[in-house]
Amino acid sequence: DVIYYLLKKGKTSGSVLKESKTPQAPKEAKTTPAPEESKTAQSPKAKAASVPQPSKIQSSEFQDVVSSNIRQVIAKRLTESKANTPHQYQARTINITKLLSLRKQVNESSEVKISVNDFIIKAVALALGEVPNANVIYDLKENKVKSCNTIDVSVAVAIEGGLITPIIKNANLKRLTTITTEMRDLAQRARSNQLKLDEFQGGSFTVSNLGMFGISEFTAVINPPQCAIMAVGSSFEKLVWDEGPDGSIRSPRNEMFLTVNICSDARALDQSTVAKLADAIARYLSNPSQMIL
Repeated sequence: DVIYYLLKKGKTSGSVLKESKTPQAPKEAKTTPAPEESKTAQSPKAKAASVPQPSKIQSSEFQDVVSSNIRQVIAKRLTESKANTPHQYQARTINITKLLSLRKQVNESSEVKISVNDFIIKAVALALGEVPNANVIYDLKENKVKSCNTIDVSVAVAIEGGLITPIIKNANLKRLTTITTEMRDLAQRARSNQLKLDEFQGGSFTVSNLGMFGISEFTAVINPPQCAIMAVGSSFEKLVWDEGPDGSIRSPRNEMFLTVNICSDARALDQSTVAKLADAIARYLSNPSQMIL
């Protein structure tokens, strides 16, 4: 159209023609494709390599410890117990001043040295005899509480890589010296892995004592099918005194105490039953002469 207009006007000079070339369509601007469109899809390995990786821990900072079979069994049973058993707790502080005094007298004249734990085992056994409703197990398959015909006290013993509970059978019928002798034999064979199955499987009540390790008090996990376990802490001194008729303080003195925590299965034992059991245990430990008559 421009050339036609110029020719019509008579303006056909070369300069005009040179300057009036046929117009060309404008060139399209080059566009940069989006990153995801300009590259082919990355492989999973390439994507993983592009993700920042956490710095690796030097092998010198830790060491893998293989869990023993007994540790795995313990962990499984305790987890099942804690998840499926309704635990309830009662704590009791007991005066053991007379017990320690009597133990000292007995051990001075006897070849068999009785431990505080032996007194505790005997006290628990006698208390279970007084409160038979606490001497029970819970049958999970039948969903029933079953009363035990004998009083068999399990005692927690630390062994290499775990814990085991040998049993003092018919503990309520045995003398303290007999309990001491049996307990030493069971503990020794437990540590050398020589116990028979019936010597650590069963029982109707467990005693776990960490007092010798300086633990003041703790709570324990029930060992099914048993329905109760008593955790025993270390002994400690406490200032006590007598009170006169006028309310005055008389004869202040230091006496020895320890704290026990009884954990029980709420499906089988109510709180009042456990309280009666704790009362009986405290009575025997506070007046230990009843256990050697």
